[in-house]
Amino acid sequence: MVTLKDFFSFKNNRFFWLNIIGMVVAIVVIVYGTLWGLDIYTHHGESYVVPNIKNKELSQAQILLSQQSMQGVVIDSSYVKELPAGIVLDQTPAGGMRVKKGRTIYLTINTNEVPRVKIPDVIDNSSMRQAAAKLKAMGFRLTEPEMVAGEQDWVYGIKYRGRSLKAGDKVPSEALLTLCIGSTQIRDSLSMDSLNMQIEMDAAGEEAPTVDDSWF
Repeated sequence: MVTLKDFFSFKNNRFFWLNIIGMVVAIVVIVYGTLWGLDIYTHHGESYVVPNIKNKELSQAQILLSQQSMQGVVIDSSYVKELPAGIVLDQTPAGGMRVKKGRTIYLTINTNEVPRVKIPDVIDNSSMRQAAAKLKAMGFRLTEPEMVAGEQDWVYGIKYRGRSLKAGDKVPSEALLTLCIGSTQIRDSLSMDSLNMQIEMDAAGEEAPTVDDSWF
């Protein structure tokens, strides 16, 4: 019968313990070898500073990124009137951050295409003051209003370049719009003109009186 002491005796179980030691050494070598390989593969400890490419032309920004072993990809665009088209407006990651070699930098550039904005539901739904405030807050510009017959200061329409618009129509932001505003003075004037015209038509339709000569 093998006692516990004999079992753990290196002299009596030399091959068993040699196998155990060999397995431990192999595991240690595999673990450290794997970590070392991952460090090489992921460039552990090796990083590059992201250049600040905001407000630079796209071609120039790509050159600066390539010099740092990075590449830029345009994922979005926006419109800033004061800046030329193709200027980098934003970048992710931001300039100054440290990243791995070959990292993709996502860019937002300025476009020369003016964005189009929907006309809000203000036609026949608000006063001149309310509509003007809402439209100006959205970036639209307004001309002198066009007065039409109707309730005083009520919005009856919106025009852009002579074309009548309706709620939901899209026009360029900062477009010059004309509000069609109601005027009771014009309405009453048109009503009076219409009444006078009707009276004149009725008078013209009456037959001239005839004289019976048999009485003379």
